Amino acid sequence: MRKVTTLPYEVEQTQHLWIPMSDGTRLAARLWKPTNAHQEPVPGIVEMIPYRKRDLTAVRDSMHHPYIAGHGYACLRVDLRGSGDSEGVLTDEYLEQELQDVEEVLAWLSGQSWCNARTGIMGISWGGFNGLQVAARRPKSLGAVVTVCSTDDRYTDDVHYMGGCLLTDNLSWASTMFAYNSAPPDPELVGDKWRDMWFQRLDNSGLWLETWLQHQRKDDYWRHGSINEDYSDIQVPVFAVSGWADGYSNAVFRLLRGLTSPTRGLIGPWSHKYPHLGQPGPAIGFLQEVVAWWDHWLKDRTDNGAMDGPQLSIWMQDTVKPATTYDNRPGRWVGERTWPSDRIVETRYPLGRRRILFSEEERAALPVSPKLTVESPLSVGQFGGKWCSYNAPPDMPYDQREEDGGALVFDSDPLPHRLEVLGQPFVELKLSSDEPVAMIAVRISDVAPDDAATRVSYGILNLNHYDGADQPKPLSKGEEHTYQVRLNGLAQSFPAGHRLRVSVSTSYWPVVWPSPAPVRLTIDPMSSSLVLPVRPVHDSENDDPAMVPVFDRPEAAKPYQTVQIEPGEQDWSVSRNLVDLTGKLEVVKDLGVVRFKEIDLDVTRRAVERYTFRDSQPNSVRGETEWVMGFQRDDWSIYTFTKTVLTSTPETFQIYAELDAYEGERRVRSKTWTTTIDRDFI
Repeated sequence: MRKVTTLPYEVEQTQHLWIPMSDGTRLAARLWKPTNAHQEPVPGIVEMIPYRKRDLTAVRDSMHHPYIAGHGYACLRVDLRGSGDSEGVLTDEYLEQELQDVEEVLAWLSGQSWCNARTGIMGISWGGFNGLQVAARRPKSLGAVVTVCSTDDRYTDDVHYMGGCLLTDNLSWASTMFAYNSAPPDPELVGDKWRDMWFQRLDNSGLWLETWLQHQRKDDYWRHGSINEDYSDIQVPVFAVSGWADGYSNAVFRLLRGLTSPTRGLIGPWSHKYPHLGQPGPAIGFLQEVVAWWDHWLKDRTDNGAMDGPQLSIWMQDTVKPATTYDNRPGRWVGERTWPSDRIVETRYPLGRRRILFSEEERAALPVSPKLTVESPLSVGQFGGKWCSYNAPPDMPYDQREEDGGALVFDSDPLPHRLEVLGQPFVELKLSSDEPVAMIAVRISDVAPDDAATRVSYGILNLNHYDGADQPKPLSKGEEHTYQVRLNGLAQSFPAGHRLRVSVSTSYWPVVWPSPAPVRLTIDPMSSSLVLPVRPVHDSENDDPAMVPVFDRPEAAKPYQTVQIEPGEQDWSVSRNLVDLTGKLEVVKDLGVVRFKEIDLDVTRRAVERYTFRDSQPNSVRGETEWVMGFQRDDWSIYTFTKTVLTSTPETFQIYAELDAYEGERRVRSKTWTTTIDRDFI
C-alpha cells in the first residue's frame, strides 16, 4: 500500500469535539477537514460506529479519513451513544435512538460554517448498516452512501440467523459487544465523570444475547432496520461493497436488484475488511474509488467516470487448493453492465443416485435412483470456518473431504469444459424428516483431480420454515416437501477436469446450532436438482474492455503509530477425545498489549471461544466465550472480564454470563446472568 503524504488539500485534525443531541446527551467525535474549509466550505462525510475512535479503530480511521479529507471533505468519525467517549448507554444494535442520533449528527454537520450543507455516510459493518437505514429515512442533507459489509435484511443475512437457523456467531458477536460495552471512556477527554459513565454502562447495557434469542423467527424486531422491506425508501445513490470471504456478499446482489436509485456494486476476494486493506488479496485502491464517488454525487463532477463501466464489479475466483487462509486468491476482475444480468443463465443440473447430472436426458437414460437417507454426526462443520471471515487467517473452510464423510454426497463427472458461475445458486430438494424440528446444510465444492475439495458456497435452511420464516410449523414424520435451499452467492471458475460436488448434512456444528434431536432426512434425488447461475465463458482478452474493471493500487494516509508492548497469540484448533467421545473447536484471538503512543495508552484485548459436543448428542453442544479488555495510563488501570455460555435442552436455550470489572486491583462491579428461553422450532 502506498502511504500518501501529499494530498490536494492540507488537512487539520480536531482530535475531540462534542456534538450535542436534542435530549442533552453529548456524542464524542473526531474531525478531519481541509484547512481552508472555513473560506471554502466542503461536503461532510460521517461514520458512526461503537468501536472506540480514540484507540481501537484509531489506526484504521487514520488511514482513510485524512485521505478523504485531503481530497476536499470534512470527515467526522463519531462514537455511538454509550460507546467510546460518548455519553449515554448502548443497549442494542440499530435502535430508533441510534438512527435519530445519526440524523441529528448529519444536521449538525450540514449546519457548520465549514460544511456546504451536503453530506454522505460511509461505514463498514455496523456503519454500513446504519448508513442504509438512515438513508431510508431521507435526511435532508444526505446525498449518497458508501456501505461496506452490510445487509438489507437483518434476519435472513446477518450475524444472528442464517436460513432460519441459529448461528454460533450470534453468541460470539454478542460476547464481543458484551466486552466492548464494559470498556470505560477516557478520563483525558471526559474528565472526572468517567467513572460514573463507566458504571452506567456496566449496570445498564444488558445481555444482548438474551434479546436476540427472544426473536428466533422473522418478526418486527428484525424488520426494523431491514431496508428490503421497502427499497423505494432509499432515494440517494448507494455504493455497496463486500467480499467473497465476508458474510454479507449476498446483500450486494439484492441491493442492485432492489434499489431504484443509482447503485454500484463491488465484490472482491476479501474478508470483513475495507478493500484497500483487503485480505485475502488483491487489495485495491478503494479510497480512490470512494473519492470519485463522493466527487460525482456531492460535488457534481458528473464527468469523472465514477458511474462509467459495469454496475457490478466482481473478482472471478479461480480454482485453489483448500486452506484456512490465503494471502491472495487467484482470479480476475470481471464486470456486468447491469444487475441482474441477462447474460447469466440459471442452469438446472438434475440429481441422480449420488450424482450431479448434466441434463434431464442424462437422468432419463440412467436407472431410477431409490430415495436416499442421511443422518450426520455432529463433527460435520468443524472444518467449516466462520460464518463470516472477520480477519482472514485462519477462519476459512478447510478441505471438505472429512466433512463429506458425514454427509450425503452428489458428484458430477469431470467437467468437459471450463464452467464459470456468477450469482446465487440454489439446490431444490424433495425430502421428508423423521423429526418434527429439523435443519439442512448444503455445500458446493470444487473437487480437483487429486480429490481435494474446496468449498465455494454453502447454505443453511430451517425446514420448519416451509411456509415462511415468520410462521414456523412442526414437520410431520414422513411428509414430503420440496425445499429451495439458497446458497451464498459466488463468482467461481471451475476448470475442465474438475468435478462439482453437492454435500447435504443434517447438522453443521459449530457454524449453526443443531436441531433438538438427531434427524434422519429422506431425499428423493429424482425430484431434486442443483441450479447454477452460469456466466458465458470468455477469455479476459475477449471481454468488452469497457466492462472489465481496472483498479489502482491501494493508497491511504500515513497510519497512526502503535507499539506492541506484549505479544499476542492466534490459535484455531480442532480436537477429538476418543475416550469420552467429545470434540472441541477452540479459537484464541489475543492481540497482546498495544501502546497508542500519541495518547500514552496501553490496550489489552484477548478473546477465547470454545465449541464442544459429545458423540451424537445434539443437546451436549456448548458454546463458551471469554473476553479480557484492559486500558492503562500511568496509575489509571482498568480491566474487565466477561464470559458467556450457551447450552440447550430439547425445549430451551440456557444462557449463563459473568461480568467483572476492576479498577486497579479492586473489583468494582460483579454481575451474573442466568436465563432460559424457549426454543421456537430451532
